[in-house]
Amino acid sequence: MSQFFDDTMQGLLQAIEIEKGNIPLTERSGMSAPTFYVSNNDKELVDKLIEIRKQENISQSELAKMTGNTQQAISRLEKKNHSPSLQTFCNILNALGYGLMIEKKDLV
Repeated sequence: MSQFFDDTMQGLLQAIEIEKGNIPLTERSGMSAPTFYVSNNDKELVDKLIEIRKQENISQSELAKMTGNTQQAISRLEKKNHSPSLQTFCNILNALGYGLMIEKKDLV
């Protein structure tokens, strides 16, 4: 996959979590129009993934085998040294028995 695709998919994941209210927005001051940004958004998604893995009592090594990754790759992801691609993120969620859902939000 290309970096552009990975970045686009990462943005999509972030937008979904923002719409759900799971990722707070921070207003950036000094801008001519109201401007908001997300801080540490991918880190929060990875934190949730770690929480799920631990709740399921699955080791990093076991998760690596389940997803076709190495334990070192899972460790780097969990240490937040590496942002996973959308495909990797979804593969890990799937292996843990979870999925990613996009839902239409009512705009008020």
